[in-house]
Amino acid sequence: MNLKILTALALLALASASAVSAEPDAGERKFIRKGMGEGEVVLKIGQPDHEAVHRAVRGQPEEKSWTYFPHARDPQTLTIIRFHAGRAAEIERKIAR
Repeated sequence: MNLKILTALALLALASASAVSAEPDAGERKFIRKGMGEGEVVLKIGQPDHEAVHRAVRGQPEEKSWTYFPHARDPQTLTIIRFHAGRAAEIERKIAR
C-alpha cells in the first residue's frame, strides 16, 4: 500500500515539474493582442529579450516596452509590445533580416 502511494506521489511530482518547466512557445507571439496583461504575455510567450521603461512617474501609469528577438519558432520577426499601466497597448511586428 505504501509503495503505491509513493509511486503516485512521485508521478504527480514529475508531472507538476514538467508542466512548470515547459518553455513558452515563440510561435504564439503573433497571437498577442491589445489589452492582454503583462503576466498573460509572459505565460504565453515568456520573458522578453529586452525591456525598456519609457515613463515611471509616481502616481501615473507606467509605460514600457518589451522586445522579443527573432526565434526559430518565429524567424525573422522582431516583436515589440508596448505596455501602458500593465496592459498591452500596442503590438508591433517587424521583419528583421
